[in-house]
Amino acid sequence: MALNLKPLGSRLVVEPIEQEDVTASGIVLPETAKEKPQKGKVLSAGPGDRDDAGKRIPLDVKVGDTVLFAKYSGTEIKMDQKKMLILKESDVLAIVEG
Repeated sequence: MALNLKPLGSRLVVEPIEQEDVTASGIVLPETAKEKPQKGKVLSAGPGDRDDAGKRIPLDVKVGDTVLFAKYSGTEIKMDQKKMLILKESDVLAIVEG
């Protein structure tokens, strides 16, 4: 899927990774009982903000990284039947390694 979004500044486009529908013990979770996702894959990243001198500050996060973000951060959008979030790099809490 080609992504037609180019985020500006220090914003990222993230595809949330949904939790499993079934627990380890086999209980099926309804949509209303699921937690809001806090983990996702970065699909697109902006060029970064500018400092006082006008130079770009590069982002710490890059396309393809799996990140943890604040629970209620970002703006949720829907494109091609997929949920995505547009959030600022400052809303990213950590990059998942390995």
